[in-house]
Formats: sequence, C-alpha cells, structure tokens
Amino acid sequence: MKIIFCTGGVMSSLGKGITIASLAMLLKSRGYRVTVLKCDPYLNVDAGTMSPYQHGEVFVTFDGAETDLDLGHYERFLNENLSGVNNLTSGKVYWEIIARERRGEYLGATVQVVPHVVDLIKEKIYSFEATGVDFLLVEIGGTVGDIEGLPFLEAARQILNEREKDAATLHVSYVPFLETSGEFKTKPTQHSVKELLGLGIKPTFLVARAKYRFDDVVADKLAKFCNVKKERVFIAYDAPSIYEVPMILEEQGLAKKVLEYFGEGFGELGNYFKKWREFTLQYNELKREENKKRVAIVGKYVDLPDAYLSVSEALIHASVAEKKPINVDFISSEREDLKSVLSKYDGIVIPGGFGDRGVEGKIMAIRFARENDVPLLGLCLGMQCILIEFARNVLGYSNANSTEFTKECVPVVDRLVEYDASTKGGTMRLGAFPVKIVDDYLKRIYSGDLIYERHRHRYGYNNIFRDEFERKGLLVAAVSVDERIVEAIVLPDKRFFVGVQYHPEFASRPLEAHPLFVEFVRRL
Repeated sequence: MKIIFCTGGVMSSLGKGITIASLAMLLKSRGYRVTVLKCDPYLNVDAGTMSPYQHGEVFVTFDGAETDLDLGHYERFLNENLSGVNNLTSGKVYWEIIARERRGEYLGATVQVVPHVVDLIKEKIYSFEATGVDFLLVEIGGTVGDIEGLPFLEAARQILNEREKDAATLHVSYVPFLETSGEFKTKPTQHSVKELLGLGIKPTFLVARAKYRFDDVVADKLAKFCNVKKERVFIAYDAPSIYEVPMILEEQGLAKKVLEYFGEGFGELGNYFKKWREFTLQYNELKREENKKRVAIVGKYVDLPDAYLSVSEALIHASVAEKKPINVDFISSEREDLKSVLSKYDGIVIPGGFGDRGVEGKIMAIRFARENDVPLLGLCLGMQCILIEFARNVLGYSNANSTEFTKECVPVVDRLVEYDASTKGGTMRLGAFPVKIVDDYLKRIYSGDLIYERHRHRYGYNNIFRDEFERKGLLVAAVSVDERIVEAIVLPDKRFFVGVQYHPEFASRPLEAHPLFVEFVRRL
C-alpha cells in the first residue's frame, strides 16, 4: 500500500479535501484501488455535536458515522461509500488511549503522546493495508504549525521514514496575489514549508492554491526555496466549480508524477474520467443559460453555504441529469419579508437541522408552497415542519409542534422512544436503514419499493395522528420495514410536495444524481 499524506500551509479551507479527492479520482480512473482517510485534530469524538459554523455540514456515512464534510467530497469524487474508519479525530484517538490505559494494557507504562498516541495513529493508518487498497491518501486537517495537529504530523514523519519509497507528502499551500503590485508572493508558502521541514517532513509534491494560474518564474521560485523538484510543483487555481479541479490537475500531470515517484505504471484514463469531463462540460453549459429555474434553500445558516453543502450539490447533480438549468439561492428562514421573497422562486427545499431557531419561517415557507403549488422538498426536519404546518393550517391544531421545541403542544412530531436525548453525541438514528415505499408515485421515482437511505434524527412522525393526516390528503409514502416509523409523506394533488425523514442528499453523486432530487428538478 502506497501512502500519501496531504498537509496544509498558510491558512485553512484551502481545498485540501478537493485536492485529495481529485487525485484519488485520477488514480482510481487508471485502475488503482484507492481510499482516503481524513485526520481531524480536534478533540471532539466526531463532528456530530459541532455547529455548522465550525466545520460546515455534518456528513453521515452509510454505516452511521457523523463526519467532516470532506468525506462527502471523497464519496462524490470516488463514487463509492466510505465509512466511519475513513475519519479519524484526536477525540477518537484519546478516547481509545484512555480506554486501553484503564484496562491496564500499557502494563504500568507512563502513557504519553510519544510514543503511545502517535503509535495508535500509525496503527489506524496501517490498518488500511488489510483492505487491499493500492493507495491510501491521508488528509491531515488544519494547518502546519497548529499544536493540535502535531501528533498526526509526527505519525506521518515516522511512516515516511519507515516506508521510504512507499510514502510521500503532498503539501497544499496558499500563494497570494497582491492586486496593488500585480504579483504573486511565495513567502507565506516558503514559511509553511520551513515549518514542515522543522518537523522532519520534506514535501514530495507541492500544490499551490492561487487565485490565478501563475507562470514558470513563480513555479521556479517555489521549487527552489521550498526544496521541491520543479516538475512536482502544481497550481490549483480558482475554478468555476470544484468539479473542474481533477481536469486542472490532470492537465498538469499530477497523477503521472505521483505514479512515477512510486514506480507504478501510468495507464490511460478510464471511462469514469471521461464521463466526469462530460458532466463538467454539461454543468458549465447549463450555467451559461440565462433562463434558469430558481430554487430556494430555506434555512437558518444561509450565510454559510457549507452548512447545506450536500443539498446544493445534489441539486446540481439533478440539474445536469435533467439538462435543466437552475439557480440555487440560500434564503434565511428568519427574514420578515420571506413570503414576498419566495414568490420569485420556482421551487423550495427545506433542509435538515436541529433547534427551534428559524423553524417558524420554514413553516411559513411550506404553507406558501402548499397554497401556491410550488414544488417543495422537505428533508428530515423539513418533513417534520411539513407535518407541523399541515396540522396547524389544515387539521386546525393551532398549537401543533414538535416536542423537540416545546412540551406544551399537540405533538405531531415526537421523540422516537428508543433514541436517548439526554446526551447529544451519537445517540440518534444514524446511518442507512431499509425503507419500504408504499406510495405508487414514490415507487416510480425510485423504480422500486425497497431502498436504503441515510438518517440522522431522534424525532419523527407521531403515528397517533396518522389517520387524521391521511383523511385530509397528506399521505404516508414510505415506512420503516417494521412499519413503526414513517419515512416519507406526499401531497399527491400537488406538482411535487414530498417530505422525507432521511437525507437523500448524502447519496447523490455527480454521475448518479439522486432520483428524488431529479424528480424535484423535473417538476420545476
């Protein structure tokens, strides 16, 4: 197994995840077996309890792990499911270290960061050997110089020494362009590489993030002062979309140089890459269209699009699949003029979330969609808000609500009794569960009656009200296989009015758009 460590310099959010996902896709497209590990230095056990303002959306894997959003990029670029083992945090590492110490497994030794913490990190990395992959790409979160990242960087240093030619480092660093002087400045990257060298790690490859593509003079300077061969310096300049990054890096020969370094054969790109290029060309063509259908994602994190990243990406995938141009806007559910704003949109998506902030605006948006026959898709909390709106304005329960928000209500949404709410982390209904479709319309969308979808919730449809809802036209469209949990609802007399308790956005891929999003876009 060949191991490539990806580190970041100068500042965070440079796009290490996209860079690694792109390289992984280029290697896979040449027939290599590839997987990715994201190492997050924070002490949270996982991303599940973190605010989207900290790290964007929480991406849920098929096996129920709450992970960093980069796992979503990896899945979408590789077109395959990953799992909880593909995301390692300091919290997981220290949790296991303490558990081992309590069991006496260290035989009286003083437990320390070196060697014990570092050794466990190495153990997790080496464990991928058993999976039979040819390449493991390890992204170390944060920026070189962060104190919390040092154990992961020390583990990388040791593995680079132990594996010699079977391990390499790819350093992604920012090269700013000064508009006033009209020149690129390499000094910040030089300092980040100096910091890396001080930790005993020499970058094998350097990917410079820059606003524009720079010339050979800048590349020569980076190579000379960062101690990297010129042929191993690459530029990841700003692109119209993240889907173009693989082509940008392929054009410069990144995959070729990586395979040459490891002494591996450099085969032709397979059909997957060709289809990816076609997807990107189609996406760019749709973006140039002037008459686009407008879609509003109504939520409370509209100043942070990463909070709903998988939702917006799923809409893009569906747009390309349908060859229908759309424009996606993030609309605050706390706006006082929400109703008048929504009148300009052709479709509305209510995404998932937690807490009561902004919920009343989501309910207002749902009522607007229902009364004006605007296509609506409610996801997780979005479905629960559909239930609340319908109970208030059709069933006549003015104080209908979810017990997540208040106990003094008609509880049309209630906590699932088997999922504990006393602690926050990992205590929900998480991961993929089988869903039985009972509605003909939804069966046509999915081309079947049994599906597997990812979940992240502990509240849901209160079955006590099921007969009342259905008598007034809000039909149950899907249930859990034991029929205890309502998984989807539909208003059949509307163009598209569907709520689902699960998160279909996590399963959507550029070349395999999710059928629910495709149908939503089709109905716009």
